[in-house]
Amino acid sequence: MQGSSIPTATTVLDSILFRDAFGTPGMREAFSDYALISRYVEVEVALAKAQARCGVIPQAAADDITRLSDPSRLDFDLLRQETDVVGYPILPLVHQLVKQCGEAGRYVHWGATTQDIMDTAVILQVRAGLKIIEDDVAELRRILADLSRRHRDTPMAGRTHLQQALPVTFGYKTAIWLAMFDRHAERLEQLKPRVLVGEFAGAAGTLASLGDRGFEVQQALCEELGLGVPVSTWHVARDGLAEVVNFFGLVTGSLGKIALDVMIMASTEFGELYEPFVKGRGASSTMPQKRNPISSELILAAAKAVRQHAGLMLDATIQDFERATGPWHAEWMAIPESFVLTAGALHQAKFALGGLIVDEAKMARNLDISRGLIVAEAVMMGLAPQVGRQEAHDVVYEACRIVNETGGTLAEALAASPEVSGRIDRATIDRLTSPGNYLGLAPAMVDRVLGSVPRQG
Repeated sequence: MQGSSIPTATTVLDSILFRDAFGTPGMREAFSDYALISRYVEVEVALAKAQARCGVIPQAAADDITRLSDPSRLDFDLLRQETDVVGYPILPLVHQLVKQCGEAGRYVHWGATTQDIMDTAVILQVRAGLKIIEDDVAELRRILADLSRRHRDTPMAGRTHLQQALPVTFGYKTAIWLAMFDRHAERLEQLKPRVLVGEFAGAAGTLASLGDRGFEVQQALCEELGLGVPVSTWHVARDGLAEVVNFFGLVTGSLGKIALDVMIMASTEFGELYEPFVKGRGASSTMPQKRNPISSELILAAAKAVRQHAGLMLDATIQDFERATGPWHAEWMAIPESFVLTAGALHQAKFALGGLIVDEAKMARNLDISRGLIVAEAVMMGLAPQVGRQEAHDVVYEACRIVNETGGTLAEALAASPEVSGRIDRATIDRLTSPGNYLGLAPAMVDRVLGSVPRQG
């Protein structure tokens, strides 16, 4: 067998085959085992520094803990074995840190409880992960803004219930996508102060082990880590982390909507959009002509998976008394996977939309496929001042029936109708039945979205 080792991953997030389809290296690194353990150590060191500042432990001990604590020197196999026995990784970690720190080791983890360290470490991961998401959303907004500007006036068929309805522009469609992500950027900024807070409260959340120094140490710890100070213990109040994952549900839901539109519009019968051409991408093993919308398919799958994790996080908010008996553990699965999947979906969206191939000519042909019927409303409203709205409706309805049953165009059927030709000339009929003349405020709506909020690019 070629290669250095046999692949052993069991999920798509770590699979050598699928990990870059459903995630990104940067987000995987932020939520890797080593990153998490390093965050545990970071919190333990910050706690020692904070407690020295507050006079709870000697400054010399804190200096030694800071200098000697080294995640790279941990025995990870021993850590795994002891974690299996204890059920949590912090006590096994503290055992090793105590040895690393020598005499100062007696002050490691002073007054803390396991969940304090784990929760705060996860918040540090969340902060790093949200920065990646924030940057990806900003880049996607730039891409969507560019598409909206370029295709502000590109006419295409607007569709409701999968039927042609009225003309729109492709820029109008992408501006709606953009507005969603403008709101997501706002939501992200708003949730940070609620979520990015530390946790240090002790065994039952009352800081009893530190006497009257508890709040002082708590604040000092959060300052050391650059986190907000919690107004109350959140060992069993998990709304903040649930908000993050449900925010990802909204983000990937919006991505899924875009992906679905792209997939349908890329179908043979539509042929209006295509994902960027990369030789071999989307190829079929049996049908050489195929060009499957791979990125859109991956986005849709990720959206469905994140939605499941959003539900799991909501379920995990229901926790008993002052320390949960199981829901907390569900977060260990949902949070990292949601971050990786969301980053993966955004990565695919940036690729697909950043190089999106827009077939304006096919959009125009599809707009004409109804032979003018798509603008029947425009004709009715144009005729109404001469004959009244109801008669105009009936006349246009009859013309549409003729087109559907005998062929021809709406303009031809209207020109042959005495009720119409006696009131408006053929030039007016042609103008009213031209889809490009009935775009409503679609281009102006593009302008309004583009000018609504500041954005990069």
